[in-house]
Amino acid sequence: MNGPNNDPMPGSWKPDEFPFLDADRFTITSEATNRYNCIAWAARDVVNWWWPDEMDVGFWPARAPREVTIGAFVQVYETLGYKLCMDGSLQEDQEKIAIFGTGPEGSEMPSHAARQLESGEWTSKLGSNEDISHRGVDDLRGPLYGRVICYMARPRLTSQNS
Repeated sequence: MNGPNNDPMPGSWKPDEFPFLDADRFTITSEATNRYNCIAWAARDVVNWWWPDEMDVGFWPARAPREVTIGAFVQVYETLGYKLCMDGSLQEDQEKIAIFGTGPEGSEMPSHAARQLESGEWTSKLGSNEDISHRGVDDLRGPLYGRVICYMARPRLTSQNS
């Protein structure tokens, strides 16, 4: 996929992994790093790689089951004060995340998490690649991350309660 003027799209990911992510719909906000992943980024952690791997290599909150299921990922974000909500619409007093999954409907495996910014745009860490801000949460749907399975919200963090 190319950007405007047929220039190669910026970023170190494969363009075919995100067929709906047009170059004019995102901004790279950090350099690539394998220090943390999208699950950590959505949780505002830039120190740990969050994943419930069987070898206990990735960070995983103790109060959540160490399994790769949508339910376990929901429980992880519940430990941070998030609760399931209806949609990803912007609400001034709410910080939202979207959990993506791949696979047959009803038995999807978690694949990605994105966090909504105060502007209504979304921010994502693309694996060990860059962090980006992107206009819509569905910009990342496709073969790699699948689709949004659920949304969660918590009161927006401010400088007074962060």
